[in-house]
Amino acid sequence: MRSHELSSAPLTTQPFDVVVVGAGAAGLYTALCLPTHYRVGLITKTPLSLSASDWAQGGIAAAIDPQDAPRLHVDDTLKAGAGLCDVAAVEFLVEAAPHCIENLVALGVGFDRQGEALALTLEAAHSRRRVLHAADTTGRAVVSTLANHVLKRENIQVLQGYTLDLWLDQPGGRCLGICGLFGDRVVWVRSRAVILAAGGGGQVFAQTTNPALSTGDGVAIAYRAGAILRDLEFVQFHPTALCQPGAPHFLISEAVRGEGAHLVDETGHRFAFDYHPDGELAPRDVVSRAIFSHLQKTAPDPATAHVWLDLRPIPRDRIQHRFPNIIHVCQQWGIDVFQTPIPVTPAAHYWMGGIATDLQNQTSIAGLYAVGETASTGVHGANRLASNSLLECLVFGAQFAQLELPEPSPNESDMAVATGAIALTPAGLPTLTEIRQALPRLVWQSAGICREATTLARAIAQVQTWQATYAALPLTQALRSLQPSAPISVAIPPDTVQLWAETQNLLAIAQLILQSAQFRTESRGGHYRTDYPTTDPAWQVHTLAQRTGAGPTETAHYWQQSVQTASASCS
Repeated sequence: MRSHELSSAPLTTQPFDVVVVGAGAAGLYTALCLPTHYRVGLITKTPLSLSASDWAQGGIAAAIDPQDAPRLHVDDTLKAGAGLCDVAAVEFLVEAAPHCIENLVALGVGFDRQGEALALTLEAAHSRRRVLHAADTTGRAVVSTLANHVLKRENIQVLQGYTLDLWLDQPGGRCLGICGLFGDRVVWVRSRAVILAAGGGGQVFAQTTNPALSTGDGVAIAYRAGAILRDLEFVQFHPTALCQPGAPHFLISEAVRGEGAHLVDETGHRFAFDYHPDGELAPRDVVSRAIFSHLQKTAPDPATAHVWLDLRPIPRDRIQHRFPNIIHVCQQWGIDVFQTPIPVTPAAHYWMGGIATDLQNQTSIAGLYAVGETASTGVHGANRLASNSLLECLVFGAQFAQLELPEPSPNESDMAVATGAIALTPAGLPTLTEIRQALPRLVWQSAGICREATTLARAIAQVQTWQATYAALPLTQALRSLQPSAPISVAIPPDTVQLWAETQNLLAIAQLILQSAQFRTESRGGHYRTDYPTTDPAWQVHTLAQRTGAGPTETAHYWQQSVQTASASCS
């Protein structure tokens, strides 16, 4: 049996040592770094190599050039993070970066080269050329290489399924495993540790560069289990997503601007310099708001308008070498980048907030870890520096090489599974579909690039109404009543259960983002309030949130946490 085939055998014999939820760069690298004597279950809700990491174009940042230094990388990261980066976490990230790059090269990732040296490019808010790339499909190169290695590992079992919830020994207690949908069965999978690497939640916004699977699953299920979450209001909106009728919001890499592309309006004016002295190379949040503000002033309908990204200032051979995928995608949608600019608009791209973790990826729940975009490690602060995201997946994934697990209890294997069935009907499916379609539009309008109190309050009330409607569905009442004891045969299509689960998760993270944005009464990084447009030194703190109890509508308790400013040595 090949390791990528879904099989019932691992779910009916003995538990895993570790379950990893998510198979993007963070999940794959984590699985590879875990000690090989651990039996690892890697759960992916889509086939391998289909994740937000796979879509990452820009690259991976690392201070490996003689003209660069770790301290400069640290300084750039801290500056982009707008006062909310935890310094020790940033220094740990930067100092570990060169070793992680060496590991990727050894694994076979084909980074671009200049002669024998690894090629480096410049991206916005970096003070040096330090971004490694594989043309403009770096994420795909990394993920496909890692996936190939995962499929060869005897200790890793890849399971295609959908994680519904965590399995705890008691409310707020130790994590014992997960409850998941595998084929037509709901199964409780026992594990000595669970690692959430499920990516971000871009699909909660109507305009996003994220793939359809990015529904905030990891953050939502950790929230329901009682984990502490951090800085959920900070969402990075990428300024340049393709805006062509019928086309997906394909991300036009920041590296394009780093190589010399111009951001212009319909008159050809490079308007970004009207908003920041660095123009197109200002931090992403600044460029996104520049586009938003410019369209508010100049476009008849700013909600559907766009600006233009002109690649023609870049030498033709340089474009062909660096951006073949962008050329190809634009050609598919009738755009010749050598002749005309690309229509672009901002879109939700990366979630700086997530499940609060320490440098060992431990969450506030015993036995539960988080890594990648799902986690909040403190390295991104209020605004992620370009190309630090794939780096974070690798550096913190590598930490699991040191994971030490408690000894299993004598009866643990007996508790992994049992037998059973439940007859469910798809009653309420139209309601689920309506919520799923309306929710992203609401969140985009109320918690997108610009936010303010009245709009946030109305949106929170609407989400709570939808949550009450959702809770009253027969399907919700049936699935929420299941207890950890048996694989349950579900007599409705699995994609209906997945729609039900994703809608639950999107409602949860929508409320969390809205309430977090309401809680922080200032503007900083990826969070901009038109009614509080300035940065307030009193708010140089993390926002923490935790579930206060179950009910038809979810409520979270919010409080502040000081930013860790102690500095370790960094050459």
